[in-house]
Amino acid sequence: MTKRIITVLGSTGKQGGSVVKSILEDSTASSQFHVRAVTRDPSKDSARSLSALGAEVVAGDLNDKDSLHAAIQGSHGVFAVTNFWELFSAEAEEAQGKTVADVCKAEGVKHLVWSSLLNVKKLSNGVLPDVHHFDGKANVEEYIRSLGLPSSFFLPGFYMSNLPGMSLRDMGEGKWALALPMPANSPIPLFDAEGDTGKFVKAMFLNEEKVLGKRIYGATAYYTPVEILDQFKELFPETGKQAAFSQLPGEVFKGIMASTGAPEPIQEEMLQNMRLMPEFGYYGGDGLESSLAILGEEPTAWKEYAKNHQAFAGLK
Repeated sequence: MTKRIITVLGSTGKQGGSVVKSILEDSTASSQFHVRAVTRDPSKDSARSLSALGAEVVAGDLNDKDSLHAAIQGSHGVFAVTNFWELFSAEAEEAQGKTVADVCKAEGVKHLVWSSLLNVKKLSNGVLPDVHHFDGKANVEEYIRSLGLPSSFFLPGFYMSNLPGMSLRDMGEGKWALALPMPANSPIPLFDAEGDTGKFVKAMFLNEEKVLGKRIYGATAYYTPVEILDQFKELFPETGKQAAFSQLPGEVFKGIMASTGAPEPIQEEMLQNMRLMPEFGYYGGDGLESSLAILGEEPTAWKEYAKNHQAFAGLK
């Protein structure tokens, strides 16, 4: 049987790299799919490691339409992800996404999996108008649907990697705290991007007929800040004795971001991103059951992720 080509854009990033590895390390998926990994520089170490796994590594650039035609030609499926944070521009991200869609349409791709997110401005009826890294991807999803291109949409949750050493960290003298600008009971859909993107997207390609036209939410479960901290305490009872949750006022959160060099528009964008969860729901209040049902393996639990994270190494 001739293997169908799955082309992965952004193959050396967290999401794309996970997709490449998950397909190639799975006997069922790798027997059906030939993986073509697209990167701007096939000579870099991260690209070479994908080649060593068995991927066909080719050059391609989201800003170069001709290179995308060459990379996508002959593909049955394409996984596409863009990086808002590279240019801090929703307009640039939308242009890249629409170019990918146009190329997939022209090349006769049978299944585009677009890494999308909800349109927060619409979901919140304009209350949260500045979450551009969500809205730009949502606009591309709308464009893809308008083309009649066979497609499905993967919506990654809140990255677990945002917690260890960042929102959940040692505040000094061994006192750990989880500090977020949201109430203690806010529902956060936690997601291990590097470990689990591939689990979901691989399942989407394997269950094509079930997912075409649909959204799949990439998250293990909804966790509240209290649950996140409680499980941290269970893992590290000695360290966790004095650990506490702190609900940050919005201006304090923005001040912390400012101290890292983030400009004011990004500070406000990230605050609105955090407000999304308690006020409107990261996924608009939708459950995760139907998305989890397509998986052929367990997603990574927060406790498992935390146990193995370098930021928590040596804690007792």
